[in-house]
Amino acid sequence: MDHLLHDTNFWVLISFVIFIGVFLKYGKSQVLAGLDKRIDEIKTELDTAEKLRVDAQELLAEYQRKHKDAIGEAERIIADAKSQADSIRVKAEDDLSKTMSRREQQLNERLARIEENARQEVEAYTAKIAVNVARTVLKDKIDSKTDKALHESTLNQASNALN
Repeated sequence: MDHLLHDTNFWVLISFVIFIGVFLKYGKSQVLAGLDKRIDEIKTELDTAEKLRVDAQELLAEYQRKHKDAIGEAERIIADAKSQADSIRVKAEDDLSKTMSRREQQLNERLARIEENARQEVEAYTAKIAVNVARTVLKDKIDSKTDKALHESTLNQASNALN
């Protein structure tokens, strides 16, 4: 045993056993209380983290619903815009058709007036030529014995009648 008393490993073992004994008698409750406190803090943090996770999932679900609703609204707006564009296109085509037919009618009326004016001018010019020819022929055929006043009044009456 004398050998054991000089061995340093033996004294380290004895010191360790004494330390464990003192620790178990006086420090065990404090260490366990500290560990229990740390366990409670970790549990609280886990509960808080779980609550935040649940809140985040609810928020994500809400935003996904809002996103889905926004997509539906956007599709509805696009469909309405297409419908309005189609109705505007149909109305524009109808207005264009009406305008074209109205312009065509106006052009036809204008052409008819131009033709009527041209016909009247040709008739007036023809009548004027006819009166001049008649005047020339009558002047040549009437001899000097005939009354020139009668001749002039007849020509004037014929000219007025033709105009």
